[in-house]
Amino acid sequence: MPSILLIFILQIILVPILSLRIIFVVKNMSILASIFGFMEALIYVFGLSIVLSGDQSIAEMLVYATGFAAGIYLGGYIENKLALGYTTLTVNLMNMNIELVSALRESGFGVTVFEGMGKESVRYQLQILTKRSVEEKLINMIEQYEPYAFIISYEPRKFKGGYLLKSMKRKKKSKTN
Repeated sequence: MPSILLIFILQIILVPILSLRIIFVVKNMSILASIFGFMEALIYVFGLSIVLSGDQSIAEMLVYATGFAAGIYLGGYIENKLALGYTTLTVNLMNMNIELVSALRESGFGVTVFEGMGKESVRYQLQILTKRSVEEKLINMIEQYEPYAFIISYEPRKFKGGYLLKSMKRKKKSKTN
C-alpha cells in the first residue's frame, strides 16, 4: 500500500514538472527548462523503478496511470495560474466603438484599429498585445462594451518594438529610480 501512495504522489509531481519544462522550452527559457528536465528525469526513473521492480501489480500500474492523469490536470492548472508570456487579441466589431478603444487605452492597453471591408459592409478590427496574466480582464472589459464582439486570442512567439515594449521599459526605469 505505501508503494501505491508513493507512485501516485510521484506522478502528481512529475507531470506538472514535465508540463512546465515543455512550456519553458517553447518560451525559450533554456535554463529553467534544463532544471525542470533534470527534476523530471529523476522523478520519472525513481517512480518507474518502483512500478517495474519485482512483482508488478495491476493496482500499481493503474495508480501510475491515474497519477499521470491527475498530474496533467494539475499541470494545466499551474500553467494557467502562472500565465507566462503574452497574448494577442484580435477583436472584430460591426461598428467602430470609440468608447471601447478609449477605455482600453486609458487602462494601459495598446490598441491598433483597422478598418476593412466585410461581406456586406465596413468592419472594424482591434489588435491588442498584452501579458497573458491580464487576458481575462481584457476580454471582460471588451465584453462590457461589445458583448457580441468576435475575439480571437493567440500567443505570439516573437515581437519587437511597439507600445507594449516602450511601456514596459518606462515601468522598469521608474522602479529602479
